Amino acid sequence: MSVPTTGSPASNPTLATWVEATANHCQPDRIHWCDGSPGEYQEMLRLMVQAGTAIPLDEEKRPGSIFVRSDPGDVARVEDRTFICSASQADAGPTNNWKSPDEMRAIMGQLYAGCMKGRTMYVIPYSMGPVGSPIAGIGVEITDSAYVVANMHTMTRVGTKVLDVLGDSDHFVRGLHSVGAPLKDGQPDSPWPCDPTNKYITHFPDTREIQSYGSGYGGNALLGKKCHALRIASVQARDEGWLAEHMLILKLTNPEGKVHYVTGAFPSACGKTNLAMLIPTVPGWKVETIGDDIAWMKWGPDGRLYAINPEAGFFGVAPGTSMQSNPNALLTARANSIFTNCALTPDGDVWWEQMTEKEPASLMDWIRRPWHPGCGRKASHPNARFTTPARQCPVIAPEWEDPKGVPISAMLFGGRRAGVVPLVCEAFTWQHGVFLGSIMSSETTAAAAGKVGELRFDPFAMLPFCGYHMGDYFAHWLRMGGRTSPEKLPRIYYVNWFRRSPEGGFLWPGYGDNSRVLKWIFERCEGRGEAVQTAIGTLPTPAGIDTAGLDAAPGAMEELLRVDVDGWLANCEQIDTHYARFAEKLPQALREELAGLRQRLQASR
Repeated sequence: MSVPTTGSPASNPTLATWVEATANHCQPDRIHWCDGSPGEYQEMLRLMVQAGTAIPLDEEKRPGSIFVRSDPGDVARVEDRTFICSASQADAGPTNNWKSPDEMRAIMGQLYAGCMKGRTMYVIPYSMGPVGSPIAGIGVEITDSAYVVANMHTMTRVGTKVLDVLGDSDHFVRGLHSVGAPLKDGQPDSPWPCDPTNKYITHFPDTREIQSYGSGYGGNALLGKKCHALRIASVQARDEGWLAEHMLILKLTNPEGKVHYVTGAFPSACGKTNLAMLIPTVPGWKVETIGDDIAWMKWGPDGRLYAINPEAGFFGVAPGTSMQSNPNALLTARANSIFTNCALTPDGDVWWEQMTEKEPASLMDWIRRPWHPGCGRKASHPNARFTTPARQCPVIAPEWEDPKGVPISAMLFGGRRAGVVPLVCEAFTWQHGVFLGSIMSSETTAAAAGKVGELRFDPFAMLPFCGYHMGDYFAHWLRMGGRTSPEKLPRIYYVNWFRRSPEGGFLWPGYGDNSRVLKWIFERCEGRGEAVQTAIGTLPTPAGIDTAGLDAAPGAMEELLRVDVDGWLANCEQIDTHYARFAEKLPQALREELAGLRQRLQASR
């Protein structure tokens, strides 16, 4: 099949053969090889505006930016339509949906047949991480969506420079995506083409492939993000001896100019992006951003773990982002950004819930309805997003694109817990730290399904993103601890910004004051920091946390650092149930850690 082609097709024989076979099967009208140029990005914006997908925002208020509304049936990740198609079901484990590769390929093959008729097939060579970095990885996404091309331009490094690094190698992740809306001759297109009733996001970890159909939104379609950077990369990391993690990376500098780099894994709604861009309240301290969502870590020649942010942009949740909660995120999105499913102001800007203290008098909501305060509905979708270049972040660290990565001194794990878990706890050892990561949890609330106070476990914040059996994932983390000498391993901490008083109020102010906890962690990495060993780990002494100028209620620090023995013993029962999911795959070392915790708690009564 001869298809009109623009751009410069790759000379890589594996890639060229795959693209040709895909074109023959999907039957696009045209093929475009993406070069990653600014002109190409602008052309994608123009095409979206022309198709009615996007609206240009006011050039003075939001220069170089567009506003997009998706189909109401295509607004978020779809976990129930996300599959890990490993050769054996046992390798996918109990936390993933599984179908056999042969069965899924047959399903996807039928869906892809002719799916790009009337459309352009875009070939997007991209690098996760700085191009040419030894920690980075290359992928190629084929898509029929200009929206995807534009977002991938921002979220990854795209273009011919990636093909130059790839050369003739066949070591790249293959991603095929279609919105699933072929066009007949003369058929008008939809502003947001998709197939809401036939969504599939499928992963073939054994062959490093991703196949996505039916959705044009977010991680369902931007295959470099969760699909490649976590689900496929976690399997690569297991096989090759490194870590692909759902973690922020920040640079922490003390008043004397000494630096430590910190990663942190947090489930959604636990302040991850806020921490990555934190403005410290402790005088003289500085936080700079390396990444807000994903970290890839490999061993350096000095035996330490070095991390890169494999992404080039931020795909942030808009509602709740404000000059109070995260000014640096808002300032990053001041220009050259794509806003999806927000509300539109009469003067050509975007708005979302909590963006401003005062709600606008009138808006057009995310599905084109007039909106005003008190009308009884949200103006933006709860999962409304902004896609914005990381280089625009006011606190982006100068070394954020250093190809060798940054050496990690500490790792944070955390959840949203009203009780039991103290403000900060340092693991005794790497093995104990893996145990803490494996029991990360948040409590259900009255607004969530399930019993109030029931724990929802999200180990390492990887529950939806680990591409293989989570018991084997824990074992991989444990093995990583034996790859170098203990003093070169990052220290591991469990933090909880959300502990409440008996009256229900937050005991810790959070936000910029989290720098006080980071300061103690920094001091611990330097061999200092006042601390005491407890049954659950090493905690700061009451004087260990810098509270100068802190607006805290009397007795708050004591409660924040109290070890709730009975509460922890009750949690141990819930951990038993959590661990039972992994059956014989649960590493014995973690069973021993749980037994040791129980023993220490009983002894401290």
